Amino acid sequence: MTMNVPQPEVLRYTAFSSDPDGGNPAGVVLDAAGLDDSDMLAIAADLGYSESAFLTLPPEDLESVGRAFTIRYFSPKAEVPFCGHATVATAIALAERTGPGEMVFATRAGTVPVDVSEVCGTLRATLTSVEPHIEEIAAADLAEALAALGWPAADLDPAFPPRIAFAGARHLVLAAATRERLADLAYDFARLEALMHRLDLTTVQLVWRKSATVFHVRDPFPVGGVIEDPATGAAAAAFGAYVRELGLVREDAVLTLHQGEDLGRPGELTVTLRAGDPRVRVGGAGTRIA
Repeated sequence: MTMNVPQPEVLRYTAFSSDPDGGNPAGVVLDAAGLDDSDMLAIAADLGYSESAFLTLPPEDLESVGRAFTIRYFSPKAEVPFCGHATVATAIALAERTGPGEMVFATRAGTVPVDVSEVCGTLRATLTSVEPHIEEIAAADLAEALAALGWPAADLDPAFPPRIAFAGARHLVLAAATRERLADLAYDFARLEALMHRLDLTTVQLVWRKSATVFHVRDPFPVGGVIEDPATGAAAAAFGAYVRELGLVREDAVLTLHQGEDLGRPGELTVTLRAGDPRVRVGGAGTRIA
């Protein structure tokens, strides 16, 4: 850490749950001005959470905005361009100190607005993604992903074709035909990590459709040094773009994603799609971890 600079306070918050034992924990540093890249990576690695967020002053083009910040995200192994749950956690940490309302975060992926509201005494943050897109995955890469996961192709839901989806970070979307298939996750860490690095993937978004608007999801995250991410806002945003572009949900839709149940850290993500707006909104509760 830079000499003569006091060590910043490292906060711990969970996102997508009002229970500290649920959702996805993130480290939050509200003033990272004295930290360099190696400092931030070291803090993230020491915490061991899937990601930690670090705030500094906003870029010049956002200086006139009320509550605006530059935010960077580090997993225990590397920096990532965007992280949804750490954004939600950070916004709630800020709202506890300066009140609910609108905030803007400058990320490596683009500008991400966040709105924090208080609902029945619980703070909820909703981020608006950068403009998303999806792309097809090569047959050989899909076969390698399934081999690394140990999933036979017959276990996929044919209604949800495999795609790579982006809404700030890239995620491979694979849909299981049954809840049992989704629950049985024991993959080859090194093999999947190698494929994900080659395809520049942040997570693999594994999904199972329970009903028209309710899904269960899981996210292997070997490139971040974590077997599984408990609740993944960036992947939820990418998934919202995916289902809309493929016509799998209505143009105006509110989706509920349940994640973390198989890890003992249940969380709930709300994905909102609006007609005429390509961006995806992802929201949920959050709270400080003592």
